[in-house]
Amino acid sequence: MVVEKFDYVAVLILFGGLGAFLLGFKLLSDNVEKLATGKLRQLFNKTSNSRFFGVGIGVVSTVVVQSSSVTTVMTVGFVNAGIMSLYQAACVIMGANIGTTITGQIAALSALPVAEFAMALTTVGAFMDLISKNNKVKTIGLAIAGLGLVFIGLEIMSASMASIKNWLETAPEVAEYLTKINNPVLLLLIGMVVTAIVQSSSAVTSIIILMVGNGIVIGDGGNAVLYMVLGTNIGTCVTALLSSVGTNTNAKRTVLFHFMFNVIGSIIFMIILVIWKDFNQTVLVGLFPEAEETQIAMFHTFFNVTCTLIYLPFVKYLVKFTQIIIPDKKKSAKGEDGFMDKRLLEMPSLAIGQLQQKTAYVSSLAIESLEQAFAAFLDGNVLALDKVSQKNEEIAKTSKNIVDYLVKVSACDISLEDEKLVNNIHTNVGDIVRVAELADNFIKYTHKKVDQQLNFSEKVIDDLKKMVSLLREQHDLALQIIENKDYLLLKRSDEIEDEIDAMRRQLTADHIKRMKSGECSAENNNVFVNMVCNLERAGDHLSYMAHSIEEL
Repeated sequence: MVVEKFDYVAVLILFGGLGAFLLGFKLLSDNVEKLATGKLRQLFNKTSNSRFFGVGIGVVSTVVVQSSSVTTVMTVGFVNAGIMSLYQAACVIMGANIGTTITGQIAALSALPVAEFAMALTTVGAFMDLISKNNKVKTIGLAIAGLGLVFIGLEIMSASMASIKNWLETAPEVAEYLTKINNPVLLLLIGMVVTAIVQSSSAVTSIIILMVGNGIVIGDGGNAVLYMVLGTNIGTCVTALLSSVGTNTNAKRTVLFHFMFNVIGSIIFMIILVIWKDFNQTVLVGLFPEAEETQIAMFHTFFNVTCTLIYLPFVKYLVKFTQIIIPDKKKSAKGEDGFMDKRLLEMPSLAIGQLQQKTAYVSSLAIESLEQAFAAFLDGNVLALDKVSQKNEEIAKTSKNIVDYLVKVSACDISLEDEKLVNNIHTNVGDIVRVAELADNFIKYTHKKVDQQLNFSEKVIDDLKKMVSLLREQHDLALQIIENKDYLLLKRSDEIEDEIDAMRRQLTADHIKRMKSGECSAENNNVFVNMVCNLERAGDHLSYMAHSIEEL
């Protein structure tokens, strides 16, 4: 037999097909994520302690982004930020491992007649993007084009595999060498190392599926290829391990749980496969006799689903085990910007959702600061002003962190809807800072009141208390309007704003009358007028926040 020269072009085509495959999935996942931004935000904002709900979140999010690594890294970010508990994260990670198997199922479809039609979706999607002026239609078109590109990548890789298979038939010594790789540990290591390099278990599993589909045999043709699939599950942990650098204790425990899930599950299955040597022939071939690609895809799914079912009843104990392995540090300080962990940028829409929550928190601090400053003014309590200053420093620092993080989010490829939300948060943060600055003004007024021994009538104090009470109501209403996008509540917000404006005019007019009649001293004038105007300005900023939803 004449040995043909190795076809290096086939290898280059293989890499080209892999590039098209990965690019197609990125195009698909990025645009599906844009379409699902609101739903994903709602999903992650409703994380609960339900094991099944957590697994469901992991499955759905991974199906959308087409990467368990992205979901895991993002989950590490949530835990590091204190948004998600370790228990919740463990459940999400298990779901992510199930969700990632959808890629293998898609790769298995390349052997079916539907693949040719799927490839044509690239042109359909491209025309939708080029012709339409509607952003949503363009996003749908790019998602469809991405799906088509995935199948094109699979077809290209399959063609290159066929060329490599033809070459192997003319090089029996090479083919014989490949069939001698039967050591389960070695095969597992091969799958693990290749996945660690590529950083995508989905891509490596898809290549394995195409190899099997084109008759390229590694090992004895029994369970050998299944050991490689198990290795890909361990190799995918590398991305999460790298993401844990610089995180807090719980985030490191999350990564450890991910590592344990994949390693222990792979070891259990490897032992089963070593003992049950004809597992592939008995189970997979028996269930799917005519589709070798489907056999591998279904094994990948079966492995992750089974591991999840085994782990699910023992999640709490496994979480406690990670706490024993990685104990709490004696001195642990949570970073102020933990809520804005850079890992959340893996899915910008979710990062925006967390920024909205952080902005609402800072807004609550601002109205509390104003209330505390006003209370200190009424009591003439200069000592209480230190707490107001500390709170305002926290507001200023956190607001700056929010704005800096918004810049990073804006640099990501986000949807038009998310761009509007980013601008909305920018605007609201500005109004929140203004309210805190008005609270700072009350510090000055309190010092003047104490130093100059100023006094105000009970009637004036009652009116001022009513203004501050209306501001609290307006603030809480503004947050409710923003969170729920409730346009109907805008009417009530405007009524409160009008009432505050009317009180400012009435109080000022009454004050002028008292000044003319000599009932009020001239020393009170500057403090009183500025104080009333400041409260009215706080109402303006809260009204701007409420009406910001009109820009969405």
